[in-house]
Amino acid sequence: MPYLPQSEKAVNSFTISRKINDNGGMTRIFMPKYGIINERRHQLHEVIRLSGMNMIINDLYLPLIIKVASIPKERMQVYFIDNEEYFKRKDLLLDKNLKLLKDNDERMIFFTKGVIETVKKLNWVPDIIHLHGWFSSLFPIYLKKLFSDDNIFDNSKIVSSVYSKSFNGSLSKKISEKMEFDGIEGDLEIISDPNFETLTDLMIKFSDSIILSSEKIDTSTMSSIKKYSKDTLSYKDSSDEKKLINFLLQNIN
Repeated sequence: MPYLPQSEKAVNSFTISRKINDNGGMTRIFMPKYGIINERRHQLHEVIRLSGMNMIINDLYLPLIIKVASIPKERMQVYFIDNEEYFKRKDLLLDKNLKLLKDNDERMIFFTKGVIETVKKLNWVPDIIHLHGWFSSLFPIYLKKLFSDDNIFDNSKIVSSVYSKSFNGSLSKKISEKMEFDGIEGDLEIISDPNFETLTDLMIKFSDSIILSSEKIDTSTMSSIKKYSKDTLSYKDSSDEKKLINFLLQNIN
């Protein structure tokens, strides 16, 4: 919020960031520049010094465009990851028939790499990288395998908010091949069938801690949290500002 329709993820990514700012932290929010976002109304503008990089996705060079806006009345900047091939359309993740978009796998890879490269270019060292939902599920494995040598992330902790199941079906099974092309090795058998459950499992495995951000969480998600023994903040406690902030502070070295 306010750039996307109201949902648990949209509201949480705003309210949690605001709570962190109100408690003396500094946040930067990164999200795709979906086609439904009105650039004029929300006063987005391109950041030339950050744009111009090319992301290699499945052997294709695709330009990364970075746009920025400030949330009205808040001290929070939002960086929009943009590419005409992936984010110009007005559909978010599902088409009008509620089917997964066929290139969601490549959109996820582009967004993941785009955020990491932008943070590096900003030379901004985040204490906590807070992820929301399955679309960001590739971020932990990319950060810990592909970008493990980048000193900027040495002390960054990944906290992932998991939500109730939001889609049926699977992404392209070629997602593993595309990640292998980037140099990701091992653990990709987890997403041999890249559905909601397996993507969430991969996300949880490489995260440092978990926040339950829906009242009803799937059994498979809870099983993954238990399997990997992840420190977890309950849904009830996540709505308590003091408990939320303390949980996040525990992740900072």
